[in-house]
Amino acid sequence: MPQHSIGDIRRFVGNGIRLLMERAVPDGAENPLFDEAFATFRQYYMQHSLDTTRPYEDIPEVLQTLSRRGYHLAVVSNKFMPATQELVRHFFPEIKVAIGEHEAEGIRKKPAPDTVHEALRQLGIGKEHAVYIGDSDVDIETAHNAGLPCVSVLWGFRDRDFLLHHGATTFINRPEELLA
Repeated sequence: MPQHSIGDIRRFVGNGIRLLMERAVPDGAENPLFDEAFATFRQYYMQHSLDTTRPYEDIPEVLQTLSRRGYHLAVVSNKFMPATQELVRHFFPEIKVAIGEHEAEGIRKKPAPDTVHEALRQLGIGKEHAVYIGDSDVDIETAHNAGLPCVSVLWGFRDRDFLLHHGATTFINRPEELLA
């Protein structure tokens, strides 16, 4: 398989693991080696997802404060479900609901609203009491599809111009702004 630049990888990421692999492997899912490459990636990622992953600065403290204040917190990700749950348990133990990409019947991945609706169901709250916080175009679309307001963060994966181009309307510059 060819090597890709960091810029290429940044463009590949954000729409789930399968699409990442379809973008990275020449001819995507049509490549005769795709299934093997996908299985290898999945196995490697499950064994090494904690190797270089780190929370953004100040996020653990902000989430702890929000949890102490009584806010219900969830993570909805397009990472594999087991990896999402492992990462959340490891870095954010105060978060009890973590939903990733999985094969459950009737649960579509982001930008479909299904995982958000499932997170709200598990939290026991309605969307009128929720806000979606994210750093990508997929997050903006997911929030819209779920009927939630979206706060786009400017320390994340995409920059302000990209987010504006994809419909972002509310921004924060630092995690501490979530506490205001």
